[in-house]
Amino acid sequence: MNVKLDPDLLKKLKKLDIRIRNSFREKILIFQKNPNESLLNNHELRDQYKGLRSIDITNDYRAIYEEMTAGEDTIAYFSILGTHNELYKRSVN
Repeated sequence: MNVKLDPDLLKKLKKLDIRIRNSFREKILIFQKNPNESLLNNHELRDQYKGLRSIDITNDYRAIYEEMTAGEDTIAYFSILGTHNELYKRSVN
């Protein structure tokens, strides 16, 4: 599968610890070979992220992407990166 990275995701990635950047690079390489590798915990999302998918980067970091088609190619467009809490926390009112 082809992978594209959103410019904002790249900006955020550059500010993160080198270990997270290395893990991101490693997981994207695994994803390109086999998006369903169990190590990635690739799964569909719901609620505000309905229609998107997520993979594990570290125990805490997730990368969210959308599958798109361009001709006969499938593209995974990664647009969001963050900790589980940053991405999924629910506001308590």
